[in-house]
Amino acid sequence: MALHISPAFWKLLPELRYEPTPRRIRAQLGGNTVVDSTNAVLAYEPRRVTPIYAVPAGDISAEVAAASEPDGDPLAEVPPGALMDPRYPFSAHTAPGQPLDLRAGAHELPGAGFRPDDADLGGYVLLDFNAFDRWLEEDQMVEGHPRDPFHRVDAVDSSRAVRVHLDGQLLAETRQPLLVYETMLPPRTYFPRGDVDWDVLNTSTFRSVCPYKGTANYWSVAGHPAGTDLAWSYERVLPDSAQLKDRVSFFDERTDVYVDDTKQEINSLFRF
Repeated sequence: MALHISPAFWKLLPELRYEPTPRRIRAQLGGNTVVDSTNAVLAYEPRRVTPIYAVPAGDISAEVAAASEPDGDPLAEVPPGALMDPRYPFSAHTAPGQPLDLRAGAHELPGAGFRPDDADLGGYVLLDFNAFDRWLEEDQMVEGHPRDPFHRVDAVDSSRAVRVHLDGQLLAETRQPLLVYETMLPPRTYFPRGDVDWDVLNTSTFRSVCPYKGTANYWSVAGHPAGTDLAWSYERVLPDSAQLKDRVSFFDERTDVYVDDTKQEINSLFRF
């Protein structure tokens, strides 16, 4: 019997998983390099969908000690069975193990490390990406979270007619869409700026960072509960996603999207 790959992939999510990386991984704090490893692995705690850098303890130039008891249980804030994307904090551990505090000079990093109780990861310390100032893979900066070697982002030009509405109001319409297919996410349509109705969009203060695409600015549709931070554009685009420059996308989960006059049904495990 043939194996349908994606359901088999999702069955692994309840497990503690890891994948070695051949890349040199460094983390900097206060201008100093405090992590430098050529033996790192990408670790995925149960239910987490994005990886965490884990390095041998000897590759950390900081004091590592058992963490003090937290005021509460961070995992209690995670809905039961929820898939955990980077919106959930590092401190919400789903694998058995020991939280760790790190101290590098004058820098105190409470709970920034985690030693899992697992023989295959013995001697490794998982590190909180957000606790450090700067991360590098070789000499390239990584932003947002570590890149997943099993994650793809494909941007494809199309001539299909695409339009997007919010409560019946047309927001954008094009015959020159850029369709972006990204692992685990629904397809996204990126519209040319000239095909967007800017009269209905207001600038938002929200920003987001994607390690695959870049840094995005957002817009909202005033007066609509689902219109907050509804549209975005990558104003600073990473080299691998250069096609996204000057394109605008909308959350399909909160709008009505028509492709060649057929309304699209959004099938995604994540809702934004």
